Amino acid sequence: MRVRSGRTVRDLRRENRTAVLQRLYFDGPLSRFSLGPATGLSSGSVSNVVSELVAEGLVEEAGSVDSAGGRPRTLLRISARSGYMIGVDIGETRVRIELFDLALTELARVERPLEATGPRRVDRYDVDLVMTHLRDGIPEVVAEAGIAAERLLGVGIGVPGIVARTAEDGAVVHGQTIGWDAVPLERLLRESRILPATVPYYIDNGAKTLGQAEMWFGAGRGAQSAAVVLFGSGVGACVVGDDMRPGRAVEWGHLTVRVRGRRCRCGAQGCLEAYAGAEALLQRWAEAGGRPPAGVDEETALTAMLAAAYPEPRASGTGPEPDATALAVLEETAEYLGAGFSDLINLFQPERILVGGWAGLQLGRRFLDAVKAHATSYALTYPAARVRIDLGTLGPDAVTVGAAILPLADFFARGGRPEQAEPVEQDPAWRTALRERSVQ
Repeated sequence: MRVRSGRTVRDLRRENRTAVLQRLYFDGPLSRFSLGPATGLSSGSVSNVVSELVAEGLVEEAGSVDSAGGRPRTLLRISARSGYMIGVDIGETRVRIELFDLALTELARVERPLEATGPRRVDRYDVDLVMTHLRDGIPEVVAEAGIAAERLLGVGIGVPGIVARTAEDGAVVHGQTIGWDAVPLERLLRESRILPATVPYYIDNGAKTLGQAEMWFGAGRGAQSAAVVLFGSGVGACVVGDDMRPGRAVEWGHLTVRVRGRRCRCGAQGCLEAYAGAEALLQRWAEAGGRPPAGVDEETALTAMLAAAYPEPRASGTGPEPDATALAVLEETAEYLGAGFSDLINLFQPERILVGGWAGLQLGRRFLDAVKAHATSYALTYPAARVRIDLGTLGPDAVTVGAAILPLADFFARGGRPEQAEPVEQDPAWRTALRERSVQ
């Protein structure tokens, strides 16, 4: 049966369920009485939807609250253990896998370092190596959490590179900087039979999943627009605005900051990533005469570089002199980053620029003020005066949290129904709810 708008009665029921679920998730616990004005639904519609959701175990009672002169009103909330999601961060130094309940409480995690296995560094990104970590790690977190795999709403995966989709292979990853040329990651996962065929995979750019997490639960709350930048071995960004929710990944690390400059991992010259990514930073330090520690991973080496450039004072108030070479490289990097931020400011005029990723959080704590000063000097005055530049608040796990949000958002957009043949776009009502959530 169709109504005049062209939507079916089934569509309307799904939208009503979505409206109730999203309000309970973002604003709960709430009473049935409060859900009416919060969702715009009639009391009868609220009662019917709530009865369905309680019967299905998606919603549960959470105490009561006094009413004005009447009986206490029962409060309702999303049942956190009514569904589970896995978030995966295929980073450039490790694969991190975490399992969450519906409230995004972490129940289990596994981390596997990506180590070079041959003479070329790109070997650490070998597809077979990554797939081995996924085949081993995903069942491990399911077993550690003690849940049935069939109860998973899905697996969200953040990857470096551009994600395209084809009818035959699903999500295909074009990760030029890590040597992934049209890797059919979704098909490989399905063929591996890691999970039951009913469990869907949601694969997207890691900077985008970082941006989604910060906008939902982190430093992006309250902003109508933001650019969330991801610093690791390389550099990426996600831009969020009213016309591009839930965000769009942009290859910001590959804008040209110096004509005929340093050779980037992508093969071009003068990319921002060739100056600001952790891998490039350590290379530049060594080329300038510095001595990065040998035989350690990039995270440890970058920590050593920062400690050399900004030594901690001793209890007596004195301390070692800063490593002039490391300090000079970092000060130059701050200017390159400021120039890169100015491009984001001039192009997108965001309310906020948020810095995340393991390298971004380490670097930002040391010289974010210098980056801000350079960004202001390079950007147009009007948008520069209206942007706020801050660190993200969700820490190094933000990509994984954002990846887990992908199946969660799709599940709610379906009204809490199981996954169907094709994922649905987050409908306008859901996007409006996310925007209203971020304002609170």
